Amino acid sequence: MLPISRSAAFVLVCAALLLGACSSMKYTVDDGRKVNETLLTNLRLLGHGERSLRPAIVRSAGLKDPDCSHQWELPFSVATSYEWDEDDRVAWVRALQVDERLTVVAAAPDIGLAPGDKIVDIKGYKKNDANKMLHELAELRDDGEPFPVKTAAGRTVTVKPLQVCRGYARLAPPVTPGYQDFHWLMSVHPLEIFGPQITPDEALWMVLWTQGLSEEGGARMKTYHYSKEVVSTLFEIASLATGLNAAAQAAKVAVNQAAQTAAAAAAKSASEAVAKQALQEAARKIAEQAAQDYAQKVGEEVVKSVGRQAGNVLRDTFMARVGMAVSSLSWVATTAFDDADRWVYDRIGKLGGDPLAGATLHQKLLDQRRVSNVFVFDEDRLARLGMLARQTQREDMLAAVLKGASLEAFTLRLTDLPSAGDDMGGVAGEMLAHSDSEEIHVPAGLGQSGLIDAMLRMPLESGAD
Repeated sequence: MLPISRSAAFVLVCAALLLGACSSMKYTVDDGRKVNETLLTNLRLLGHGERSLRPAIVRSAGLKDPDCSHQWELPFSVATSYEWDEDDRVAWVRALQVDERLTVVAAAPDIGLAPGDKIVDIKGYKKNDANKMLHELAELRDDGEPFPVKTAAGRTVTVKPLQVCRGYARLAPPVTPGYQDFHWLMSVHPLEIFGPQITPDEALWMVLWTQGLSEEGGARMKTYHYSKEVVSTLFEIASLATGLNAAAQAAKVAVNQAAQTAAAAAAKSASEAVAKQALQEAARKIAEQAAQDYAQKVGEEVVKSVGRQAGNVLRDTFMARVGMAVSSLSWVATTAFDDADRWVYDRIGKLGGDPLAGATLHQKLLDQRRVSNVFVFDEDRLARLGMLARQTQREDMLAAVLKGASLEAFTLRLTDLPSAGDDMGGVAGEMLAHSDSEEIHVPAGLGQSGLIDAMLRMPLESGAD
């Protein structure tokens, strides 16, 4: 190889620097400009929430409950200001050190990553589009195998996904801080929960409660969701189809969406008349079964909310407090809230947590009038918690947590609401074996799937939607 002169080497170095400068992106910095203060406050709440929840999520992996359905989680969460407006990107930097790159918002201790770290390489995958990076991170998480990530500072860290009980605990986006939604795969909680300082055990209660809702209420939510989807599809397709084979074609569509229903038999029938009759019968049975608990709960909540005094928080159920602000699937989820309470109460001690952490969280939120969330108990749920405390000799402790209030002040009306563990049975019950996968819908208010469905594709971060 011919030697390179000193001047030629200098030119090559300059050229390389120029090329590098041309190819690099300019990332947002905090230039001190005025930003939206409400957004800034919400971002800080989001950061506080993520830093509380992520170690609790890692802690929950120690439960190793063999009876749970499982998901994979990461020991850190990320966000990005990619595609946000310029002023709002500055707010992200100021509040959480987040710029256009995938940025660590919260991390469990001793994993090699810290808040503010920028992830620029995921197992060799590098894109300027942070949404694509986020998708890749989700794919590798769900593979469940360790993988390397590289930070902008040049540090390479091996990430090990964690297996936890199903039910991602996620936080509302900072632009809609009060948003909440419940699904058997994920629950979204409002940012108001993190106004007071949350202890590690209270954060663990939140994570385990979300998993418990999935475990105890998942079957009921699936039944309602898939029954509603099948019935809707059956009649929608049948009303649009033309020709003598319309009913049979509608049944075939239903088979694709819920193969366990009686519509399968209709689709395979050689006789149009038989197919139509089977189709109508399947739709009728599914609709009746799916609507039973849902309609009963909705009716009870609407009646209960009439004439109530607004200030009497404990007498207001969750639905009376939030009204129509959650999806119809979340209305169904409310029938399992008390079972989720019991689920976490029975398990949090196995992880070294305080079984009364839910009560301390309740009291903190109640004291600050942050009551539009599931972690403020209503009268019935508090009574059931009192019963659990009595059974485990923690009644006096619970009374102390509730500032000395006697548990006798709460009537143990254990039969007021339908049991969340009732068997669903029937045609709709057969649908519970259906896969968890589903089409993602854009939120459109009551009767729709809600924002949570849109988040399921990228559930790693909470606020950068």
